[in-house]
Amino acid sequence: MNIQTSISHDQSLMRMSGRFDFNAHKVFRETYQQLLDNSAVKSLTLDLSQVEYLDSSALGMLLQLKEKADALNKVIRLQNCSQLAKDVLAIANFDKLFDIS
Repeated sequence: MNIQTSISHDQSLMRMSGRFDFNAHKVFRETYQQLLDNSAVKSLTLDLSQVEYLDSSALGMLLQLKEKADALNKVIRLQNCSQLAKDVLAIANFDKLFDIS
């Protein structure tokens, strides 16, 4: 997995590409933790348009991110989801937990 980040004002963006699976755990966690630790960042948007594969470990990582962000009163959004990502997120009822567009 490849992750590119950017920050604009109080909004951060993680552009993710490739396979979002257990092998991405370390880079995903390190990347989002840096953004959550930035006190200027109030929201984190994950761009999933280039994600080719999403499995149950990815869902677990998203839940961990949400828990940490909620504890810091930061908003998580999932945007530009590929059809594959939309299908997996819908099956897992993540549309009830996340703002997905």
